[in-house]
Amino acid sequence: MIVIAGLGNPGSKYSETRHNIGFNVVDRLAQANGIKVNKLKFKALIGEGFIGTEKVLLVKPSTFMNNSGQCIREIVEFYKLPPGNLLVVVDDIDIEFATIRIKKKGSAGSHNGLKSIIYQLQVDDFPRIKVGIGKKPHYYDLADFVLSKFSSDERKLVDQAIKKAAEAAEEFVKSGIDKAMNKFNVRNAAQD
Repeated sequence: MIVIAGLGNPGSKYSETRHNIGFNVVDRLAQANGIKVNKLKFKALIGEGFIGTEKVLLVKPSTFMNNSGQCIREIVEFYKLPPGNLLVVVDDIDIEFATIRIKKKGSAGSHNGLKSIIYQLQVDDFPRIKVGIGKKPHYYDLADFVLSKFSSDERKLVDQAIKKAAEAAEEFVKSGIDKAMNKFNVRNAAQD
């Protein structure tokens, strides 16, 4: 089984914010693969199904971003999941806006959701997909920025990035981390 956890904050107040990109990607995966993410378990909304022939568990923690690790630890322990079978989808302020980056492992950087998962699991060698949400303007507090909504122009680009991140997650499930990285960690001409 592969667990795909999209990080975000529960509640309609946060639904369209920058910090909820992970939830958006899980919703897109659920829709594309006919998986209902509507069961409350492990301090999360979860849904079981298949991507291709692989069984997956889609997860949206209900613990709020800064405590995402509590939910993830419960799932990892329950399923005795190796780190390589956990894919975490998060927002990132340090990569180009509306681009995605797939990593095999790494530090949390400034991301409190990743910090919580690394603290709870005591490992950082789980794959992740990061979606660029833009650089924080100097006059913005970081928390206020990540909890802000996208402009209508930004939203169009972000929706494309969400689609691409969902495709990358599917590639990870079907072909593994290396093939997903080779296919999706490319700079396009518009970025150069």
